[in-house]
Amino acid sequence: GASAILVATLARQVWAQWQERRTEGVSSWLFIGQIVASAAFAVYSVLVDNPVFVFTNSVLLLTAITGQCLYLRNRRLEKKGDA
Repeated sequence: GASAILVATLARQVWAQWQERRTEGVSSWLFIGQIVASAAFAVYSVLVDNPVFVFTNSVLLLTAITGQCLYLRNRRLEKKGDA
């Protein structure tokens, strides 16, 4: 349940970034931290042979990577608009 709430929260942020195409109020460090944490938790989950957490942390990792990519795209679009 807790993992579903976290995935939903991150997914909502990523969706908003995709639709709004701006970075205002969003920190790249949020996604960088989430990428590192999710990758570490996924590796740990593999090591302890817990498929539920391997799946959950992999989904969180993909969500964070998508968020970071959108953040970088939106920054690029904002800079083009300033030029």
